Amino acid sequence: MKLATIRTEGTTRAVRLDGDVLVDLGVPDVGALLAEDGWAERAAAVTAGAATTYAVADADFAPVVPAPSKVVCVGLNYRNHIQEMGRDLPEHPTLFAKFADCLIGAGDDILRPDETEEFDWEVELAVVVGKRVRRARGAEAEAAIAGFTVLNDITCRDWQFRTREWLQGKMWDSSTPVGPYLVTPDDLPGGVRPALDVTLTVDGEVMQSDNTGDLLFDPVALVEYVSTVIRLNPGDVIATGTPGGVGHARRPSRYLLGGETVVTEVEGIGRLENKVVKESAV
Repeated sequence: MKLATIRTEGTTRAVRLDGDVLVDLGVPDVGALLAEDGWAERAAAVTAGAATTYAVADADFAPVVPAPSKVVCVGLNYRNHIQEMGRDLPEHPTLFAKFADCLIGAGDDILRPDETEEFDWEVELAVVVGKRVRRARGAEAEAAIAGFTVLNDITCRDWQFRTREWLQGKMWDSSTPVGPYLVTPDDLPGGVRPALDVTLTVDGEVMQSDNTGDLLFDPVALVEYVSTVIRLNPGDVIATGTPGGVGHARRPSRYLLGGETVVTEVEGIGRLENKVVKESAV
């Protein structure tokens, strides 16, 4: 099942993909849907003939969960990216955070801040949580995964490395596309531990290409680890990390200057297509 949040008539609606139409699920967004008991059964039970529908071709996708209570991100989780950044393989996940104000939709413009000279890209598979859990282990952690989506962890590298803490390089306003769909594990090869190709292109040039099978810490392990620290709520997002090919690690380094089109794609889930726009020009 593929779920999304779309913008329509000044509001948002949670929808399910059904062929070439999106079926209204009767709630304002996917986050609100996930907060309901039996959300999956409810979403599957709505029929196109009994609900408002929208053409996929005309859809304006909002962030799949517009206002998660938290966005937890994982750094250094692909072997090749760890190596290109000159670091040792970690014993534990490296965590940082983003906030709801960072998130934009699958086709929205990425705002490039005037304050950075090192604006970089990062394709990521993201976990979307479907139930409240704390210190989840094993089957409980697996059951907490509502599905997966696509996220581009856009980063201001010069701000990221001002200090040892990464947060200030990662939390810029209106910088992080996420969506277009939440895809439930039963629709993906590998289920809650999917092995999916991930790619990112800039103006048609392939910058990143890998498979989520290369993750050091898989989605279930990340739910276990993060929920040990803090409760996870329905709609929370865990970005699982990026593979090699980021602009900062290239020689010479390459960054997004403004005007580029960035396409971020995860096999079986969908694609983000976003234009980079200088914030001063908006």
